[in-house]
Amino acid sequence: MGMDADKKHQLEADAAQLQRLGYAQQLLRDMGGFSNFAVSFSIISILTGAVTLYGHGLRFGGPFVMGVGWPLVAVMTLTVAASLAQLASSYPTAGALYHWAAMLGGVRVGFFTAWLNTIGQFAITAGIDYGLAEFLADMFGWPRERGYVLPLYAVILLSHAVLNHVGVRAVALLNNVSAWYHVAGVAVVIGALMAFAPKQDFSFLLTRFTSESNVYAYGFLIGLLQAQWTFTGYDASAHVSEETVDPTRNAPWGIFLSVAVSAVVGYVLLMGVTLAIRDLPAAAAAPNPFLYVLSESLGPALGGALVWIAIGAMWFCGLSSVTSNSRMLFAFARDGGLPASPLLARVSPRFRSPHVAIWVSVAAAFVVAIWSGAYAAMVALSTLALYASYALPVLVGLIARRNGTWTHRGPWDLGRFSTPVNVVALCWCAVVMVLFILPPNELAGYTFAGALALLTVYWVAFQRHTFVGPKLARVAPAPLQATSGK
Repeated sequence: MGMDADKKHQLEADAAQLQRLGYAQQLLRDMGGFSNFAVSFSIISILTGAVTLYGHGLRFGGPFVMGVGWPLVAVMTLTVAASLAQLASSYPTAGALYHWAAMLGGVRVGFFTAWLNTIGQFAITAGIDYGLAEFLADMFGWPRERGYVLPLYAVILLSHAVLNHVGVRAVALLNNVSAWYHVAGVAVVIGALMAFAPKQDFSFLLTRFTSESNVYAYGFLIGLLQAQWTFTGYDASAHVSEETVDPTRNAPWGIFLSVAVSAVVGYVLLMGVTLAIRDLPAAAAAPNPFLYVLSESLGPALGGALVWIAIGAMWFCGLSSVTSNSRMLFAFARDGGLPASPLLARVSPRFRSPHVAIWVSVAAAFVVAIWSGAYAAMVALSTLALYASYALPVLVGLIARRNGTWTHRGPWDLGRFSTPVNVVALCWCAVVMVLFILPPNELAGYTFAGALALLTVYWVAFQRHTFVGPKLARVAPAPLQATSGK
């Protein structure tokens, strides 16, 4: 009874906190700290990003991208995650980045943050589920032609939409299962490679190889897309704040720990797979280098079985991505920032899920896949748009803290380390924005630039005088929890 009473008291406190930020509790608040972490950990999904783009990293930068590029990207991404976690602790709402940017930098900054995050989430869902469809086609022995891959992609998207619509509790449970599945899956893959595969010396991880560039340094930098795209989507922990118990603590820890744990576990996975490569040029030239390495080192039967484990992780990853995407869309529509906002802001009275936003998110992801054509363009676009949406609230938060207008903090705070961590995070976001519009990712750059131009026209022509932003930008919120610097 004590536990039930404590949880009831916490739920009442969380609802009151949300009320102070200008919103009623509409979504089902049933996620604990681990569930919140699991959503972001599942979207990062080292068995998705590191696996589907393994060939990209290998072809452009070789083993050096795995041995040195991955930890480099991981450390820099942790500064971005820490900066976002600090904001999530202060403003725990489903709008997340968009709300933080509007509260600290004004409605216009919030508007662009919301749209960039929305575009990035459409693209990341497309990248996850299209990559899964390509892997399934490989395992079925089908060609990677769009006529074969697109129907598989549509079925995968449909499965994620239906579950998110009707099963809020089931999705939360599956996210928990997903986190353990990822850890266990990596352990099984590494265990099999350690036990049965011939292994290179550790110095092999420093081998510089590229089959895609005349200049190795350029190939290495482009190859970093493998790691950087893997480390996207961890803002999901903030987007499910209104469904999380004690979100001022659990959401920021979900953001930060999902990156930290993925960095370590992912590095172990990449080392195990890369050290099992027998013939580097042959592996890089294979249509699916990950499948090739496992099959060559472990045999077709065991290698194929391990790929099926990765495929299961990709499905979990896509499920979590749709959850996060739909919550962002719901929150933005709730504040009137989208066409047909009243429709998109509806919550299913039976299932207590933002059902319209869920189906629109899935439909938009399907459109992204048709538009972009090339898989690398999808993942580059999602990385560009998401990191732009990460940088904006971090930037206005840094300015607001320096000029004294961000006057209260949540319990998760960087204290005196805030400024240096934020500055490093912003510099890294700038590097990402430059790297992944360079060839061969020009289409992502053109699409991103076109989207920015259209958003600017939409803002000036329609939304500048009518969009008033999130309620917390209009209501002075009571301090959630005052803290002093460390």
